[in-house]
Amino acid sequence: MHLAEPAPTSAEIDALIQLAARVPDHGKLGPWRFVVFEGDARVRAGEALAQVIANDAGVDESRLAHTRALLQRAPACVMVVSTAAPHAKIPEWEQQLSAGAACFSLLLAAHALGYGGCWLTEWPAYDARARAALGLAEHERIAGIVYLGTAKEAPTERVRADAASRISRF
Repeated sequence: MHLAEPAPTSAEIDALIQLAARVPDHGKLGPWRFVVFEGDARVRAGEALAQVIANDAGVDESRLAHTRALLQRAPACVMVVSTAAPHAKIPEWEQQLSAGAACFSLLLAAHALGYGGCWLTEWPAYDARARAALGLAEHERIAGIVYLGTAKEAPTERVRADAASRISRF
């Protein structure tokens, strides 16, 4: 990840989140929330995650150091949390899609403001202990962590799926 200072200011992050929250949201449930990691909060969160895995089999100091630095790879991070829950009319799948749309909208808004960003899921999304350490409720899931900063270099293009081979017409 090639993101450096400056990051969006706290006020800019709040504005980015306001934009990100304008996504399709069947039932107006707002089935997501945002957790901002700036400054020392990135260090505290990394330490909390390291404590989660500290006694796991096969975890060495290298893995702990990598985990401690997870949210320090960019000057600011926003975790988009899916709060999807059973609902009488709104399928959970639609709620989860809304959280994914919020991730992408946040990323697009950051780029439109002139910042760089990267949307990753990361391993804590799949570890209940890690989610708890980051303050998530048992039913909440990490839709993504959007890393924010200023691009130090142009992103390397990666191989993409062939969209033309995935088009059909009814």
